[in-house]
Amino acid sequence: GAGDKARPSGVVTGFGQIDGRQVAVYSQDFSVSGGALGTIEGDKIVRLLDDALRLRIPVIGLIDSGGAKIQEGVGALRQYGRIFNRTCAASGLVPQISVILGPCAGGAVYSPALTDFVIATRQASHMFVTGPDVVRATTGEQISAEDLGGAKIHGSVSGVVHYVADDEE
Repeated sequence: GAGDKARPSGVVTGFGQIDGRQVAVYSQDFSVSGGALGTIEGDKIVRLLDDALRLRIPVIGLIDSGGAKIQEGVGALRQYGRIFNRTCAASGLVPQISVILGPCAGGAVYSPALTDFVIATRQASHMFVTGPDVVRATTGEQISAEDLGGAKIHGSVSGVVHYVADDEE
């Protein structure tokens, strides 16, 4: 095994069945490195999207990520470009569902916005390009996470969220 050199990944991918239909699923887990996406995590999602498109099966993304692994620089950002490319290529060919499960920023919200159906939880979900602290530092504007990118604003004003659930259940 990898022993002490093993590093956990904030992304888990796999295949399963829902009501007898095969689906591809990826999850960005905030409890591991903030669910951040780097080269390895991006490769995993891209492979899953390629397989789903080839097999013509639905894709479900469970998103809880702070965005790119900044310490990896442009390598992590390149992965978002690859994911966006696959997401767009699959549009109209396989159903794509994104479930926003926490405070998500940057690239972690661009791809879900391109999918067919976005679900967010009323209290925990936030989607923004950059968070309230950066908005305040760059513009001086005070805005809450909820007003900037909460489920309510995206479900009723921006239209990015198609269904607002009470909780994760």
